[in-house]
Amino acid sequence: MTTPSYKRVLLKLSGEALMGDQGFGIDPSMIKYVAREIQSILDMGCEVAVVVGGGNIFRGIAASSYNMDRASADHMGMLATVINSLALQDALEQSGVQTRVQTAISMHEVAEPYILRRAVRHLEKGRVVIFAAGTGNPYFTTDTAAVLRAQEIHAEILMKATKVDGLYDSDPAVNENAAFIKHISYMSVLERQLKVMDMTAISLAMDNDLPLIVFNLSDEGSMRRVVCGESVGSRIDNQADSRTRLRQPAPASDTRQSIQDAG
Repeated sequence: MTTPSYKRVLLKLSGEALMGDQGFGIDPSMIKYVAREIQSILDMGCEVAVVVGGGNIFRGIAASSYNMDRASADHMGMLATVINSLALQDALEQSGVQTRVQTAISMHEVAEPYILRRAVRHLEKGRVVIFAAGTGNPYFTTDTAAVLRAQEIHAEILMKATKVDGLYDSDPAVNENAAFIKHISYMSVLERQLKVMDMTAISLAMDNDLPLIVFNLSDEGSMRRVVCGESVGSRIDNQADSRTRLRQPAPASDTRQSIQDAG
């Protein structure tokens, strides 16, 4: 069996990733596929934690745009992440993978409360730990929660699963000339306002030197290749941009931005 390059990883899944081809909710075939992909890296001996977004059910930022109180909207979004986390837990356990959901908002009848030492112990025992309800605070996205939890459990890498092959300088679904970015520094992401994650998450990852890999979830086996250290998707870290782009950067007057796939 191939030896993984990383012992402990955190996977960030957007809620939209669980929709599959549906316009809303959870696609049963998609969540089973995600469970198989997670199991494939667990079987290699990796310790796996997961943070799931809730955008397939409810997005707090969108709700706040039509005059709903932002704090209330974000709390509703946190509950949506719990629904997704429980669904993923069920899919994993049907595959024979022991899983624990820990929530940042107490709901003892549904899941464990988030306790760092307990989470680490679950990981050491080979269980998948799903962190739900974000950070438990409004105004913070699940991207920020993913970086925070990755730092707390001392994950070696944060893997962000998306619907595209990696990071682009603009939305490839809209701009056919969008340039793919293979390797870039966190500082450049902030300077160019690339929307791979929200700026709070990017800043937190940069300050704590946490590497991020952005890859295509629908490419079967990509999760396993990332864990094995293969050159998959785009890498963001604190290294210089020596291998940054496949094309030249856009002119300063160009206001293109990258695709956003925040949970």
